[in-house]
Amino acid sequence: MVKLSILDQSPIASNQTAKDALDESLKLAQFGEALGYTRYWIAEHHDLPGLACSAPEVMIPYIGAHTKKIRIGAGAVLLPHYKPYKVAEVYNMMATLFPGRIDLGIGRSPGGSAEATNALSDNFLQQVFKMPQLVDELLHFLDDDFPTTHEFSKITASPMPKVKPMPWILGTSSKSALLAAQNGLPYAFGLFMSEEDGVAMINQYLDAFQPKKHGQVPEVLLTVPVICAQTTEKAEEVALSSLIWSLQKEKGLGQTVPSIEEAKEYELNEKEHEKLRVMKQRLIKGNPQEVRQSLEQLQKKYQADEIMILTITHYPEDRITSYKLIAEEMLSSN
Repeated sequence: MVKLSILDQSPIASNQTAKDALDESLKLAQFGEALGYTRYWIAEHHDLPGLACSAPEVMIPYIGAHTKKIRIGAGAVLLPHYKPYKVAEVYNMMATLFPGRIDLGIGRSPGGSAEATNALSDNFLQQVFKMPQLVDELLHFLDDDFPTTHEFSKITASPMPKVKPMPWILGTSSKSALLAAQNGLPYAFGLFMSEEDGVAMINQYLDAFQPKKHGQVPEVLLTVPVICAQTTEKAEEVALSSLIWSLQKEKGLGQTVPSIEEAKEYELNEKEHEKLRVMKQRLIKGNPQEVRQSLEQLQKKYQADEIMILTITHYPEDRITSYKLIAEEMLSSN
């Protein structure tokens, strides 16, 4: 029985403001909770066109205060931008406010342009190289267990919650897979942003997994892009907005997610026709039965314990409908 979860990038549609998009993120989390999804993660992006959330640490408590039980977290905290102590403080604070519900996804990407990266942090690339040390430091702060000889042994990332945040390593590479395995952490593979099929990375993770604490076992989460609708034809139509938006962004256009009508009017050049064909193959789309079949095949192929679904549409109701149909098809019968 595979668990289903939600990844939200807070996309801004062409008829929305950023606030509209963030309001829709809250509604999605609430619907997700009611539909039986396991967790809701929100992404961190910095000044990227069409994406509203630059600060998951603001949205997560906001969503936590308006939901009751769904696990909530960042997908991901881009750790090279930050000091591990501050990250531990923030997520310990959330875990204190929302016991047993907080996930701390850890990633290493910049999440924005080179200029935004420089504005956020000094020496980002050097911090990326130090990722294993940053993760180690963060875990010690979360567990409050630095050796007595360590310079941080006398400080605590307070408040210390009764139930600690659950750290995850997110990634699309062998480095991230091995980092998760070596620290005994669950691993989330972002198939939606990878040009590799990822099976080799996940096998590396499973083979190299080393529990650091009693009871730790390997856990694989696979994040995939999905559009589900009542019919195959409707799903194809709804998907066109996000597909054309991706092409527009490559050309420096696409400030927001176009409507289906706007997407249909976009004139594709020959190169874009081929790109669109490939992108359609990578996107899971269809009616509920078709989507279920595809997700179950992926779950088996990747030995995934959990599937996290990323759905981007122009119309918020199409996004909610997609998650609702998948839940009814895959969760109601479990």
